[in-house]
Parts: sequence; structure tokens; C-alpha cells
Amino acid sequence: MPETTGSRSAQPATRAWSPWRTVVAFGLVSLSADMVYEGMRSVAGPFLGTLGASALTVGMVTGAGEAMALVLRLVTGPLADKSQRHWRLTVVGYAMTAVCVPLLAVAPVLGAAGVAVASTLILLERAGKAVRSPSKSALLARMASATGRGRGFAVHKALDQVGAFAGPLLVAAVAAMTGVLWPGLALLAIPGLVSLLLLVQLRRRVPSIVEPDPEDAEDAEDAEDAEDAEPTAADRPTGRLWSAVLGADLPRDFHLFSLAVALTTAGLMTFGVISFRFVDAGLIPLAAAPVVYAMAMGVEALAALATGDLFDRYGSRVLLVVPIIVAAVPPLVFAPSLGPVLAGVVLWGLTTGIQDSTVKAFVADLVPSRRRATAYGIFAAVQGVGAIAGGVLAGALVTERPGLLTACVVVLQLASFVLLLRLTRRSTGPRT
Repeated sequence: MPETTGSRSAQPATRAWSPWRTVVAFGLVSLSADMVYEGMRSVAGPFLGTLGASALTVGMVTGAGEAMALVLRLVTGPLADKSQRHWRLTVVGYAMTAVCVPLLAVAPVLGAAGVAVASTLILLERAGKAVRSPSKSALLARMASATGRGRGFAVHKALDQVGAFAGPLLVAAVAAMTGVLWPGLALLAIPGLVSLLLLVQLRRRVPSIVEPDPEDAEDAEDAEDAEDAEPTAADRPTGRLWSAVLGADLPRDFHLFSLAVALTTAGLMTFGVISFRFVDAGLIPLAAAPVVYAMAMGVEALAALATGDLFDRYGSRVLLVVPIIVAAVPPLVFAPSLGPVLAGVVLWGLTTGIQDSTVKAFVADLVPSRRRATAYGIFAAVQGVGAIAGGVLAGALVTERPGLLTACVVVLQLASFVLLLRLTRRSTGPRT
């Protein structure tokens, strides 16, 4: 059965939190959880290497993990909307991260089985990301409806980035003191426990999202009318399954927006590619690469806050800047001197901050609340396809043909800009 709401009639002694308090509290949950999994991800490769894993094994495990984190959302998103168990799936997903990452600390004492156990735990942690993400985004979209979705997603992302910054630093500090990686991973059990405690408290104070947003009332009536209509091929069990997974019933503008963001993602090279380039060129020493990454994470947090506010003030047209910025990154990061490279990294962080926050606010505007978890799952999967394609493109051209790579990125961003321009012209304007 669907979750029951946390209303005053059901829990008379529990007082609901204000919209901003709930958004900040949810941000603190993500801050704590990000410390855990970003701390792990920052050393996952070297840690597997200390257990005897080959470079091929490391690549397969980490690559499969990222694929699982995206592709499984095609299942967990529709599951959340159909069951209305958004909170339960969110808690389960965060619990998988809080448990699996600290357990990595036992892998070194397992001998030959250490690599297999550690690889399994890393994959389970990424599966937990897929379990919680669509439900978490749907919950956040509801919480932020009263604060302005742009600002709500921005504040959440900024707090999230604090954890992404602190977790790797914590693991690095412990490793520097002990000379090994596993104590730092074990210590991540503390922020993991904090995230779960905060989440349980938040669940008690915030209603569920069984009922649609008021703005979706007409859509809900249309859905009821559709249910009374004569069944079609899409209404048969198999048709319903594929319709839910692929989002066939979602608005066309949502799918166009997903494609536009996938194109920007394909052009936005990963930091791994960028750092490989500037280290290989001798512009920045290997030991300083994490410092440059930390700088980019700080820019990402500030970008989320700024663009989230602009989104609520001026509407979706602020997103038109994304492909323009992405097109400017390659010429800068491929420059022969340090100054332009750092400027390119700043722009990279700026775009990443917008991609991970403000674009999600626009997704919430494009789809009805009852289908948001499904939409976020599909959106992430499409964006993941763009990331994979962009990674292959950058990996093939970054060393020998950087000029051709830059040209390809510009073409991708031009296509994205055209799609975004078409969508934003149909936008209803500033959010209230």
C-alpha cells in the first residue's frame, strides 16, 4: 500500500517544519551522505589497487558502478511513482551507502577475497544511488514548491557540495596520518549514521507526496479521464511497462529538454580528462590536481546558488547560457599556459553546478508531480548516455586531436542551444 501522510491527524504531537527548514534539512542529509560516497569515490581506484586489483578490474568496477547508478533509475523511478513509497526508497538508498562504504574497511583482512568483496560493496553503493535518486528529487521538488524550485534545488546542491568537498579531505587526512586507506573508509560510518538519523527526523516532520501538487490538478483530472477511456495497446500489461520505463506518457517538452541536456553533458568533459590533459602537459603537478578539483567544487556550489535564484526570477531562459559556457571550456583547458586552464576549470565547475541543480528544477516544471520520480529516472539515464558518448569522444581525441574535439563540442552545443531556445520560448516565464 502507498505510504500514509505524516499529517497532524496521524501524528498530532509532531509539528511540521517550514518549507525552507525542510529544504535545508534535506540538504544536510545529502551533505552527510556525500561525505561518505564521495570520500569513497576519491580513493576507490587506489584502494582496489592495494587489494591487488588490476587497472582493467578497477575500470570495469568503477565504470559498471556509474552505469548502474544511472540505468537502474529507469526502474526505480516508475517504481516510486507507482507505489508512492518515495520515502521508503530514499531511506533504503541512503542506508545502502551508509553501510556499504564503511564495510570496505574489512576488505584488506580478507586476503584473496578482498577484491571481490570490495568490488561488490562499491557496486551495491552505486545501486543505492539509483534506488534513492528519483525519489529524493521528487520529494525535493515538492518541498521546494513553496520556496521557489530554483532556489530550493540550489541550496540543496550547495550543501551537497560541502559534503563532496569534505569527504575526500577527511579520507586524505586519515590516510596521511596512518599511511593506509581503510581507517578513513571506516571513519565514514559516522557521517553515514548522521545522514540516516537526519532523514528519519525529516520523514517525521514532512508529509508524503501521495497527493499531486495543486498546479497539477488539471493534469490529475485528465489522467482520471484517460483511465475511463477505452483501453489501447499501451494500456495492456506489456505496453504499460514499457510506457512507464520510457516515459511515453510524459510531455514532449520533457524529452526534448532531456536531449538538450544530454548534448551539453556530452560536450562537458569529465574532470578526469581535463586533469589528465593539464598534468600530461606539465602545467600542474599530479599532487596539486585534487586542489584544482576542490576549487571546481567550490565554484559548483556557488553556481548552483546563483543560477537557482535567477531561475526563479527570470524563468528557464537562464539555462541558455549552459551550452555557451560548455563550448568555451575546451579552448581554455587545452591552452598552453596555466591561467586559461584554471579559467576553463572554473567554467567547468560553473556548468556542472547548473547541470546538477537548476536543470532539475525545470524538469519539475515540465512534468506532473505524480510522474516526477519516473521523469528524474529517465532524465538521468539520457544524461548518462550523453556522458558516456562524451567520454568516448574526449578520450579518443584529447591527446592527439584537441582541435577536432573542440569543434565537436561546439557543434554539440549549437544543437543544444537550438533545442533550449525552442523550449524556453514556450516557457511560462518567472517562477513564483
